[in-house]
Amino acid sequence: MHDALLNRIHELRDLAGVINLATWDQETYMPRKAEAARASQLSTLQGLYHERLVDPRVGEWLASLTPSTADEQALVRVLTRERDRAVKLPSSLVKALAEAQSHALGAWREAREQQAFRLFQPKLETLVRLRREQADALGHDGERYDALLEGYEPGMRVARLSPVLSSLVTKLEPLVAAIEAKGPPRDVFAGKRFPVDAQWAFTVELLGALGFDLDAGRQDRSIHPFSSGLSATDVRLTTRLSDTQPLSAIFGTIHECGHGLYEQGFSPSDARTPLAQSPSMGLHESQSRLWENLVGRSRPFWTFFYPRLVARFPQQLGGVDLDDFLASVNRVERSFVRVEADEVTYNLHIALRYELELGLVRGTLSVADAEAAWNEKTKRFLGLTVTKPTDGVLQDIHWAWGEFGYFPTYALGNLYGATLFAAARRARPGLDGELAAGTFDGLLSWLREHVHRPGARLDAEDLVRQATGHGLRDDDFIAALQARYG
Repeated sequence: MHDALLNRIHELRDLAGVINLATWDQETYMPRKAEAARASQLSTLQGLYHERLVDPRVGEWLASLTPSTADEQALVRVLTRERDRAVKLPSSLVKALAEAQSHALGAWREAREQQAFRLFQPKLETLVRLRREQADALGHDGERYDALLEGYEPGMRVARLSPVLSSLVTKLEPLVAAIEAKGPPRDVFAGKRFPVDAQWAFTVELLGALGFDLDAGRQDRSIHPFSSGLSATDVRLTTRLSDTQPLSAIFGTIHECGHGLYEQGFSPSDARTPLAQSPSMGLHESQSRLWENLVGRSRPFWTFFYPRLVARFPQQLGGVDLDDFLASVNRVERSFVRVEADEVTYNLHIALRYELELGLVRGTLSVADAEAAWNEKTKRFLGLTVTKPTDGVLQDIHWAWGEFGYFPTYALGNLYGATLFAAARRARPGLDGELAAGTFDGLLSWLREHVHRPGARLDAEDLVRQATGHGLRDDDFIAALQARYG
């Protein structure tokens, strides 16, 4: 490979790491008055990244290269795909998007504080307009959303995605109704206070036990839990704490730990190259949902961890047995907030957002009508009446980031995660026993070999098919739900 091309590849990955660091800081420690300065900084950084990627010399280097190994072929394929998209976008649009995202984040926070969507609406209108411009610049066959979806889930299209989500909703709705008919389990957390310092200490214990290297990463607090991989040796996670809802921090941490383990698991030989990344956000999400739900909500997991949780909260949980605790952990209940949703109703939230995003990007739904549309779909999908914007249109940070096309990857992640976990259990028949003993390195090693180390060498569905024998389907996911909730 040309030294000049390799140097440029390293430079691009370094810039991406700095951009991620600035964005992480924006959500954790940045002073509020720094918003305008950070918007300019991110606009400049994104512009520099874009200019270096679309540099005509990069195209010439790629065109003249004859890959000599499979890894070089994969590297050229991934970089070429990214560059082909970037070349279609004018630098002015890239900078405008970066600046609009920074301003939208501040407006979103203020709107949440004041429970007033109108404060966020103008910024969201700008982002929708810019994303529509981006989709048209990238090109599509009449479905703008395809162009945006491609940035998160290469190869996925509305024509395939809509039936997948529709089928999933059709299967989930009767399952939710059947579980509800049994009546809700006792809520062992109701009316109790769980000191946040003790919660924090438990989440850090979880991270270490699951295999997250705290010398190559850290956890902090944010309004909306997220993770950011600056490199395999610098992975930032966040969680959020509530003294009345300890499961929020616990499962927020396990979820983001799944992302973090993936980021720390890329091959060291791929450092500072596009191969050290997931081939899609759906596959990335499969890792967080696998650890959060298929591991973190299981009886074997809590057989090991529940005594440790009780030791931190003896007054609150000392009289609660494991069965009652598990019933509360796996409580299925229609709820407003996606990140707090149980694993059965979760995908209903995704279907709701997907329909709204399609309307916004297509232009059949105006931003001015987005709040009312959200409330109507909440009633339709979840049977609930929204009474405040933070339970509705203002609950997610993704639109403030301008991430249209991202939400569906959560549902795809649920499906991929269930398929991968089923394959891991086939490969390790004693896996449940390992989890009950607090031994997680067997599962992590399997994921390292079949998902993490390959990085972006294969497209997501091809990688899942190689690891499990088949691609995207919902059978394993539905089977896992039926096994747990029967």
